[in-house]
Amino acid sequence: MSNSHLLLLSGFPRAPLQNGIGRYVPQLKRMTIKFCKSSGDSKGTREFIESKLVDFAKENPGTVVYVKPRRHRAPCVQAEYLNGEEHHISLHNMSLEETTKWINLLPMRSGRPTNLRLRKYWHTDSPSIQGVWSPFTNRDPALNLAQFPMEEFSKRKNLTKTATEIILERWQEQKEKDSTAPVQEKTTS
Repeated sequence: MSNSHLLLLSGFPRAPLQNGIGRYVPQLKRMTIKFCKSSGDSKGTREFIESKLVDFAKENPGTVVYVKPRRHRAPCVQAEYLNGEEHHISLHNMSLEETTKWINLLPMRSGRPTNLRLRKYWHTDSPSIQGVWSPFTNRDPALNLAQFPMEEFSKRKNLTKTATEIILERWQEQKEKDSTAPVQEKTTS
């Protein structure tokens, strides 16, 4: 059996930098496109810069885009995210369509590694010292041997009277009081 999974980065699932609490915060902070002005392997990157870079910047106003020409070097894009992670993608010999797809992928990512081994499927920063709650936490252990249905559990637990019951009782009391009271005849004068 292989233990290669132990070499992966490990961590806990978490939402990237408070997303979901308020407004959406794009995670891509800075993107640097590095290319050569004369090399043939930078052709797709140069076409992207000439035709689609301005539209990309308008669609992603929260991202700073730098263009860095370098002589005789392979083109690449370097993405920096709010959590401090950096991703490098080589654009060597890519066409305009391929370059566009890779660059449009970067703002959609959170910056977390894609092949992260999860230590647990849930995580909290403030764990409870009481343990995990379940509906049976504070129940009587005698219920394990009980035969259901039981008459005792069919009764209502809330023994306080409802407002309707209180009004009906007072009405009944008033009715009884009126029926037992002596009736006085009215005299006309």
